[in-house]
Amino acid sequence: MTAETAPAYPLSATLAQKIDGILDAHDHDATQIVGILLDVQDIIPEQFVPEAVAFYIAEKLPIKVSIIYDCLTFYSALSDKPRAKYPIQVCRSVVCKVNDSDGLLEILKKYLNIEVGEITYDGRFMIEEVPCFGACDMAPAVRINGEVYGNLYSEENIKALLAKFI
Repeated sequence: MTAETAPAYPLSATLAQKIDGILDAHDHDATQIVGILLDVQDIIPEQFVPEAVAFYIAEKLPIKVSIIYDCLTFYSALSDKPRAKYPIQVCRSVVCKVNDSDGLLEILKKYLNIEVGEITYDGRFMIEEVPCFGACDMAPAVRINGEVYGNLYSEENIKALLAKFI
């Protein structure tokens, strides 16, 4: 890799050490790539897997970097682009829609003053629409950094949830 093609995101010794720890915890098992990427994404403040990190993981496992990007672009919980500190994933399944996920989405947009795909001015929140993540029993629901929060019927419940992250 030349200086012109080197990934832009810095891979510090500290970050490399943390990634090595995650790889060790997963026994350097490439079949656990989704879990590895989720764990790595959690240690990066912008909640994504930068290019330099993807190449580092590919080299360490060893697997093709295209496999990493296949995962990053397929799974809604993963991202290869910077996100907010707390990406709010709104479930768009039929069950959530029947239980007014559209109303939930509108309240989030109004309260955060952003549209889907945008990040709040402070970098704290963003809204994403994702397919079902298995929270039908508590629809309408959102997922924030991997944790599911449901039964979000009222504006008060939604504000109380967001207050936990402020």
